[in-house]
Amino acid sequence: MKKLGGLLAICAAFLMGFDTVAQAADGKAPVKIGVYLPLTGQNAFGGQLELEGVRLAHKEMPEVLGRPVELVVVDNKSDKVEAANAVKRLIERDKVCAFIGTYGSSLAMAGAEIAEKAKVPGIGTSCTNPLVTQGKKYYFRACFIDPYQGAAAATYVKENLGMDKAAILMDMTNDYAVGLSSFFTKSFEKLGGKVVANLKYSSGDQDFTAQLTDLIAKNPDVVFMPAYFAEGAIIMKQARELGAKFRLMGADAMDNPDTVKLGGKAVEGFLHTTFPYDPTMKDMSAEAKKFTEAWKKAYPNKDTNVNGALGYNCYFLIMDAIMRAGKDDPEAIARALAETVELPTALGNVTINKTHDAEMPVGIIEYKDGKRVYVGQVTPKQ
Repeated sequence: MKKLGGLLAICAAFLMGFDTVAQAADGKAPVKIGVYLPLTGQNAFGGQLELEGVRLAHKEMPEVLGRPVELVVVDNKSDKVEAANAVKRLIERDKVCAFIGTYGSSLAMAGAEIAEKAKVPGIGTSCTNPLVTQGKKYYFRACFIDPYQGAAAATYVKENLGMDKAAILMDMTNDYAVGLSSFFTKSFEKLGGKVVANLKYSSGDQDFTAQLTDLIAKNPDVVFMPAYFAEGAIIMKQARELGAKFRLMGADAMDNPDTVKLGGKAVEGFLHTTFPYDPTMKDMSAEAKKFTEAWKKAYPNKDTNVNGALGYNCYFLIMDAIMRAGKDDPEAIARALAETVELPTALGNVTINKTHDAEMPVGIIEYKDGKRVYVGQVTPKQ
């Protein structure tokens, strides 16, 4: 992707507010791009990484169509109502022509409804529930969807690990966890596997002893738990303290640099699906290398993960659409986003399909000797 223009001064708010960019010397009005992410609350770590990825891309390409790009950042506070209000504010008050966000499928679904009514395009970062874009003309996403991810996890367990007995441990109050658990179960059973238990908990729970004791009695080969990284680490610790021998497997919400720090020795052997990027992966593409090197330079004391890459990608997906549209008109940007084909990105060449979802492979992470290792990619059997 071609970079446009020179460097412009950026005054960055750390969590929320404006990433204001001074108008160009010739007085051209800025192109306003909204960003709504969970910068506080349960999903803050992922949201902050994605925001840093967006800001990194903005530094690399601060202009489009010869005009400065202004980021308008709003914290959706990991809350559905706040997410809807954030998008409403970006559209009605800040007059953005497009927006980025969000981490978290339930948050994205809330924001998508507002965007659809206002006819302003948005592109989700890591919101994988299929309902996010279902029936939407103006909402897109830069990631794969949960039916595909769940099928990939089931395929890896059955075909690569040779395991036949699985169990589910899920947050029954979370759309992401419920959806992924269902898709894993359907695919695993279709492949000839057996799901011997489906146990539940609620967001905010700290004690999983009862569920884990029940799972140990069921003796599965693997327990699929599509949790967020903080509660996932607690589950892993408690499972090992109880003497559980089964493998634990999560999904992309476990892809966090702090998983090892929180889980300690309990993470050994843990697996999770992820998007096809990791700073340790072999055979990186040119765009992945570019992102990794830029991140290390910009944030030398902070590790990245795929969330940073997704935020970075979303910015360039919108810039590419604006350039092809030739204007910052929301309708034109939406049409251009829908026509994105084989765009080189940090997560490989991305195509937006007819359901407005990004097509890309599914990566697998395994924790070995206290380190997260990108072990490869899997093509699901659906």
